[in-house]
Amino acid sequence: MQQRNVLDVWPRIPVYAKKLSEEIEGWLRASGLNKSPDVRGVIAPHAGYSYSGRAAAYAFGNIDPTNIKRVFLLGPSHHHYTPKCALSTATVYKTPIGDLPIDLEVIEELKASGKFELMDIRVDEAEHSMEMHLPYLAKVFEGHQVKVVPILVGALKAESEAMYGQFLAKYVDDPQNFFSVSSDFCHWGSRFNYMHYDKKHGAIHKSIEALDRMGMEIIETGNPDAFKQYLLEFDNTICGRHPISVFLHMLRNCSTKIKINFLRYEQSSQCKTTRDSSVSYASAAAKVDA
Repeated sequence: MQQRNVLDVWPRIPVYAKKLSEEIEGWLRASGLNKSPDVRGVIAPHAGYSYSGRAAAYAFGNIDPTNIKRVFLLGPSHHHYTPKCALSTATVYKTPIGDLPIDLEVIEELKASGKFELMDIRVDEAEHSMEMHLPYLAKVFEGHQVKVVPILVGALKAESEAMYGQFLAKYVDDPQNFFSVSSDFCHWGSRFNYMHYDKKHGAIHKSIEALDRMGMEIIETGNPDAFKQYLLEFDNTICGRHPISVFLHMLRNCSTKIKINFLRYEQSSQCKTTRDSSVSYASAAAKVDA
């Protein structure tokens, strides 16, 4: 890292940069998706690319970069506890594929509201939930002028999720704004302290899929209250539950009618015994619903 406000957490080795760029291009091609200007946001995983890179392409492959000037990044906090949302203090995020400048004007606007904390640069460096979206965004927006607004979403109570969603909803109505919401889905196994298993679905991995798909279907309804109820009932270990909930409240409170549709679901491995473990990945596009 050259300065304390420049985040450069990806290796800058030319061979690595070329391989990363080619890998992402390959996954985007393989998704076979058509870019749409009506897609205004995505939900995408944030695991290592060897696990979730292919699944993530089914989110980022929908993006038409032509008229987008700004990407709001909403990621969960894995290492730093805060009951609020926090803003990045960096000025640029560097990736091997290209650099993404932070929209300092919007950061100041959000800061002035008094609703947000500031993220220490070391917290920013340690958090991977937004970091893993950056190379994909750099690739999709290659050749286009775009800025990012990183928002670390803390362990929010339901009323805080609603408050942030209402506050950020106005940004959804500007078609030059885009939203990249970061979340993996079920983390299953003893190492995650979560082993929900409904035998009626057969194998453990089938039970996990049924549980995840139930959550995905509820997210698709756009109802944050129903999603909260689902989480209370099953406690599914969806690490981006708070960013997703804030996003659902944003869509509920904005003037533009937007529908979320999941396009891809994968698991890191198929659990067959209680000694196994896996993480699920689901990718969605949030599209203007005419």
